Amino acid sequence: MKRLLLFSLLGLVLLSACKPKSKADYDLIIRNALIYNGSGQPPFQADIAVNADTIAAIGLFDTLVGRQELDAKGLAVSPGFINMLSWATESLLADGRAMSDIKQGVTLEVMGEGWSMGPLNPAMKEEMKRSQGDIKFDVTWTTLGEYLQLLEQKGVSPNVASFVGATTVRIHELGYEDRKPTPEELARMQELVRQAMREGAMGVASSLIYAPAFYADTEELIALCQAAQEYNGMYITHMRSEGNRLLEAVDEVIQISLRARIPAEIYHLKASGSRNWDKMRQVASKILESRERGIPISTNMYTYTAGATGLDAAMPPWVQEGGYDAWSARLKDPAIRARVKAEMKSDPDTWENLYAAAGSADKLLLVEFKTDSLKKYTGKTLAEVARLRQADPEDTAMDLVIQDGSRVGTVYFLMSESNVRAQIALPFMSFGSDAGAPAAEGVFLQSGTHPRAYGNFARLLGKYVREEKVIPLEEAIRKLTSLPAFNLKLHKRGYLLPGFYADIVIFNPATIADKATFENPHQYAVGVQHVFVNGVQVLKNGEHTGAMPGRFLKGPGYGQ
Repeated sequence: MKRLLLFSLLGLVLLSACKPKSKADYDLIIRNALIYNGSGQPPFQADIAVNADTIAAIGLFDTLVGRQELDAKGLAVSPGFINMLSWATESLLADGRAMSDIKQGVTLEVMGEGWSMGPLNPAMKEEMKRSQGDIKFDVTWTTLGEYLQLLEQKGVSPNVASFVGATTVRIHELGYEDRKPTPEELARMQELVRQAMREGAMGVASSLIYAPAFYADTEELIALCQAAQEYNGMYITHMRSEGNRLLEAVDEVIQISLRARIPAEIYHLKASGSRNWDKMRQVASKILESRERGIPISTNMYTYTAGATGLDAAMPPWVQEGGYDAWSARLKDPAIRARVKAEMKSDPDTWENLYAAAGSADKLLLVEFKTDSLKKYTGKTLAEVARLRQADPEDTAMDLVIQDGSRVGTVYFLMSESNVRAQIALPFMSFGSDAGAPAAEGVFLQSGTHPRAYGNFARLLGKYVREEKVIPLEEAIRKLTSLPAFNLKLHKRGYLLPGFYADIVIFNPATIADKATFENPHQYAVGVQHVFVNGVQVLKNGEHTGAMPGRFLKGPGYGQ
């Protein structure tokens, strides 16, 4: 709060002190701006001047001329939005415009939830090529830094950043085995984390409900976090449970943060399954108490009551040991199928069964297949497909995994609307789509997706801010900008202040809204008029300019 207050006061001082110079020349002047500067303070009216990639001044520039001028009368002007959980890893390789996110005002994609695009060994490269779905690409990089540098070099519209995946470094050294690493293997995993941090990773990320991440114990995670802490990084996690053991999972995050002396963030905070919905108040209390004790825990979320992952989250981790090929082979064994089927119908505390948490097969929506012959099921529920195939839902799920050669992209309806609203109001909450950044055209139309890929941020500002008034607009913008920028330790990002990079969003608070639905997800949000990334306009009057000024934003350990 002290940092935010300092920036707010600094902004007011600069606003009052910034007197126009008689012959000043700016590359861009945004006039009549209602400025939400990212601090969470009420907006104020002023002009914004930009030179090159930087905000040069904020004030009243009636006598000055910019090479480009833009009248923002009636619109809100804010820092660019930060997507704290992006899966644009592949979509940016296919289309660097990041259409679905740019049209919502996102200027930074933060990737790496458990799995990151490096470091890779030869076997991992081969597997990445073999497992590709609709989007095909060459794997020309080895390290995470090389991948992110490749994005910048090929051209992307938003800025990009990434955590290094705890799952990725585990696979690099152990493959898909369910065992502890040896001391030598763990030391090599730590060194891979250190290398990624030196290359610019934000920290280390885990996703603990999935095999093989599920096999990692707390001590292994602490060791990886200690390596990231050496470079002032953070830990971010899809916790071990968001359902039956939600409270215990939060305790593990707090323990890791405390023992590794590292800030920690919880990905897509939620209480999954109706039996767990009432735990959210206890979760919030645990986090608030930890923060008061000086343990820096933060969270992010998406603004929907359904999550999206694969059918792997409906099956026990033991059957998935060894990777997809071993998993698929086991599912063909009648005795193993019978055991898996029985466990799918259970509601265990020992692993995260999203099939049980959803409650029934008609609450699982199938949205992504690799195999053309199965794409006819896109947009149908598991229950509908089971009826079409005259089979049980559990057998259908196993058969689809075998036949598609993938985990099959699936939407699970799991959460309560009241919890979504309560979470939005938490002071330490930022936002992430947990999705790619597709375009409503071309290769992206070959599969479905969760509507959060097109609407997560606009839904916050339209439905929850304007319509339901869960939080004020200035607070929502703080949660989209300066809060995640502070957590990530980004340099000169997250505020509209002189000297900061010109990542700027201009939108209409009266019309911003999500349009994507579960039935028709490939629909762009509306209401964002203009977007600038590093001072370059990428969205003009709601249309993409084709500009690709995005940069690889490095974490605090870069170059050490």
